[in-house]
Amino acid sequence: MKNNSKFFKNSKDLPVDKFFYNVMYDKKNGYYNSKYPFGNRGDYITSPNISNLFSEMIAIWIVATWEILGKPDKLNVVELGPGDGSLTKTLLSVFKKFPEFNRSKKIYLFEISNLLRKVQKRKIKSRNVTWINKFEKIKKGPVIFFGNEFFDAIPIKQFKREKNLIMEKYFTLKTNNIIEIFKRANNEDVKKINSYKSLKKLKFIEFPKNGFYELKKIIKKLKELKGCLLLIDYGYVKSNNQNTLQSVIKHKKNYILKNLGNADVTSHVNFDLLQEFFLKNNFKVKKIISQNEFLKNLGIIERANIIARKMKFSEKSNLYIRLQRLLSPKSMGSLFKVILAYNFKNNQYFGFK
Repeated sequence: MKNNSKFFKNSKDLPVDKFFYNVMYDKKNGYYNSKYPFGNRGDYITSPNISNLFSEMIAIWIVATWEILGKPDKLNVVELGPGDGSLTKTLLSVFKKFPEFNRSKKIYLFEISNLLRKVQKRKIKSRNVTWINKFEKIKKGPVIFFGNEFFDAIPIKQFKREKNLIMEKYFTLKTNNIIEIFKRANNEDVKKINSYKSLKKLKFIEFPKNGFYELKKIIKKLKELKGCLLLIDYGYVKSNNQNTLQSVIKHKKNYILKNLGNADVTSHVNFDLLQEFFLKNNFKVKKIISQNEFLKNLGIIERANIIARKMKFSEKSNLYIRLQRLLSPKSMGSLFKVILAYNFKNNQYFGFK
């Protein structure tokens, strides 16, 4: 664990979220600003890299949602944390098949990593795409926000209950070794945690304070311009007492405090808590469903069968292996969940019952 002091920034100890924010997003040493994380040569693979069918379904969902919103002359589509740009590249291709929609849409990519912006710009050669790190540039027309594996990458806080106290977990550096300690949580965080029913009976609590801060910016924009937010991520529906912080390097599990700055660190999303957050902010929420249900509702199997007709056997086999990875309960089908929050009158959204 050499040179771990660089992630403490001259601090004696840091809460979990601040420590991992430095590990992941520090401009000089942070994982997302110093390493290419995607695909076989990276550390993990996302749904758009597994199959174009995933991105095609998202494109169809966006067009269908535009119709539900009344086919506005101006529509903003914002991808949150666009990864290597694969999803937006496919979106642009599919959108060309819908000329009226294509004229209406404006695409924004919300990205804070300079390294990933360069990766995305190499892949996406389009004047119709604008990179942003704030939402102020979005001024007219409803907004569709979409994030695939966006929320899990935002560092979380961790707490435990001891009798009547809530204690926050910190990391501290001792002779270049990192150890865990707990300190009494501040009153503001205690008050917030206690305001959520889904966290009330938990002994160990994961709280996405930074994630909620980012979502509040999105909610503010949606209250101003109307629209919706679709998030797809891995996680659980019922709150539990698990420590879900996890690290991956070269597609293999990694001890959370090893290879800092060289390994991906994420946490599972608490969809129960996420739903409660949206409802507290006066947004409607569709019933949380699995990725399997969502993609099947959008017609991914039918689309695969149409494409397969013109394929050789080896290509067809590859197509269905990739599709199985997206849909299988043993792979991403059940682990990944889908949530839709919106503030539009129409309750009928494609893909949700």
